[in-house]
Amino acid sequence: MTSTIVVLIAGVLLVLTGVYISWRAGRLDRLHIRLELAWEALDAALVRRAAVCLELAASRLLDPATSLVLASAAHEARTAGPEEREHAESDLSGTLRAAVDQERFREKLGESAGGVVLLEELDEAVAKVVYARRFYNNAAGVTRTAQRRWLARTLRLAGRTEFPSFFEIDDTPPSSMAAE
Repeated sequence: MTSTIVVLIAGVLLVLTGVYISWRAGRLDRLHIRLELAWEALDAALVRRAAVCLELAASRLLDPATSLVLASAAHEARTAGPEEREHAESDLSGTLRAAVDQERFREKLGESAGGVVLLEELDEAVAKVVYARRFYNNAAGVTRTAQRRWLARTLRLAGRTEFPSFFEIDDTPPSSMAAE
């Protein structure tokens, strides 16, 4: 009778352990899916910001020097490889700040209907980059924490995936955009 109870308790503990391990593996899988979706949203936001910058540079609403510098930085951000991407996106942020924070920049663009639309698109694109990067970095942090837990490491629940890296760029919006 006592051996039956011991076997029953051991069986229940084994089943509960299996359920817990399965739950942790499923959670880790969901975190990886969330991370991939966050990366796709961040990538789309960065591409959209570069596209709006290129559109603004080509609009003939800016002076030629500002247009050239902005178009060059946007092109570099769009064509940068994975290793150079953070640096290129930070450069685009700095160039965008320098362009938008010029004296009377908004007033000059606001004089034309196309300029107003471009300013609205630019404000929206810059804000989306800030939010998408925060969301991605949050997802990367949570996933890294889950992968570092002893159970995940011991049983290799994450498989051979590497720790996700954070996407660190200077995404500070221009001061004239942050004030609004």
